[in-house]
Amino acid sequence: MGGDFAPRAPVAGALLALAELPAPLELHLVGSTGIIEATLAELLHGELASLAHVRDRLLIVEAPDTISMTDKPAVALRSRPNSSMVVGLKRVADGLADGFVSAGNTGAQMAASTVLLKLHAGLTRPAIGTIFPTATRPVLVLDSGANVDCSAQELVQFARIGATYAHDLLGRETPAVGLLSIGEEAEKGNAVVKDAHQRLLNAGLNFIGNVEGRDLATGTCDRGPIDVVVCDGFTGNVLLKFYEALAPTLIGLVAQHAGLDRDVLRRAMHELDADEYGGAPLLGVNGVSIISHGKSSPKAIKNAIRVAQRAYDSDMTAHIRRRLAESVPSNDVGSAA
Repeated sequence: MGGDFAPRAPVAGALLALAELPAPLELHLVGSTGIIEATLAELLHGELASLAHVRDRLLIVEAPDTISMTDKPAVALRSRPNSSMVVGLKRVADGLADGFVSAGNTGAQMAASTVLLKLHAGLTRPAIGTIFPTATRPVLVLDSGANVDCSAQELVQFARIGATYAHDLLGRETPAVGLLSIGEEAEKGNAVVKDAHQRLLNAGLNFIGNVEGRDLATGTCDRGPIDVVVCDGFTGNVLLKFYEALAPTLIGLVAQHAGLDRDVLRRAMHELDADEYGGAPLLGVNGVSIISHGKSSPKAIKNAIRVAQRAYDSDMTAHIRRRLAESVPSNDVGSAA
């Protein structure tokens, strides 16, 4: 029930995902049963009629309340225990589902995931890990919006969980981790970044030093390819929103000045389309919780579901837990949640 185009986009996205994902995988649509049934009927008797055969792999779970995009997370969790977000995440916590996907209120999803799924021991906060397309290969950026302010030890924690994600879901054997700053030199950046740089040198990771904003577009720096970029959520979210606007702007400018067809350009630059990546996992919680953009289309929801499936199938949560437990106790580890 979350997102600017709910419930149509999530329901359509679920149908599209089931058409590509093999049985016995099934999806649970959590929300108002009447509204979901009506939306399903409209889609399956209209533009998605060819997908009627996947209907029996959809289960509707009643959740009469919703959390709006403007609700304060803590208040929403207390006052709306029967919301689609809380009910859906409880199903993951109770072992009734293997992952949760939503395009709803990001703050509420982060808070509910932290409360219901719990953080891994040794973490103080979760982080949103977003895939950024580059000229070479995709790069994972975290945090991209969960935490506006971060300590140096939290940035090191993000580096650890980001490296595990890059290994498990991106197939990077020894992920190269960079720290986003205003220069590649160790003394560049604010106090937190400079402190984090020194901690990362001794964190047992493949830390390649500071990277700059321009390095993200190429996916590499003068020390080699980049797999993971670590930053606070304020910086990461500003970077993400800029990136999301880049492809439409470039397509519009080239179409206008070169006289080329917009649709042709859009297909040629599909790797810059945020919908291709669908959703970002909330890393650091004991379970799969995928956060999608509020403006997610059916295509984006479909791809977010695929991200959830890959995260579960790769056992990423257990790998992060093990990686944190194996890390040498140091000043980058916070108290257990």
